[in-house]
Amino acid sequence: MNTNVETWESPVGILYIAATDYALCALAFDSNWQRIRATLGNVKAQSNALTQAAISQLQAYFAGTRRCFALPLELHGTDFQLRTWQALREIPYGKTLSYSEQAQMIGQPQAVRAIGHTNGLNPVSIIVPCHRVIAKSGKLAGYAGGLAAKEYLLALEAK
Repeated sequence: MNTNVETWESPVGILYIAATDYALCALAFDSNWQRIRATLGNVKAQSNALTQAAISQLQAYFAGTRRCFALPLELHGTDFQLRTWQALREIPYGKTLSYSEQAQMIGQPQAVRAIGHTNGLNPVSIIVPCHRVIAKSGKLAGYAGGLAAKEYLLALEAK
């Protein structure tokens, strides 16, 4: 199956948005695009209806008029990864959780480091909101788009 990819200059940097005709497969920062791109197979540099819908919804999100995304997603990973990413989707807009709280959400309280690693592998940043997970101390920790982007997204959602 072909995957279309479009780049978009967002307030937090260039984003790569990849989608088949049926689902969004990736929303990646420049720093992790090559890793994610390698998992997508045949990629064409052109837009489709879903990449355009993603950009439209992202524009509304960054304008402060959209709090959740309505896009079909196609995520591939292990059972642990899929449960971890699903838990991210359950964190409400404007709220944060610690990595240990996320580990408890999936029923594996001892898996805090694995949660952090798996969040870093999230192929659909922002839409699957790994930026909402912070250190137990309340400090920002790790983000594929960089800590400045994470801080920006959390500040946007705090308004």
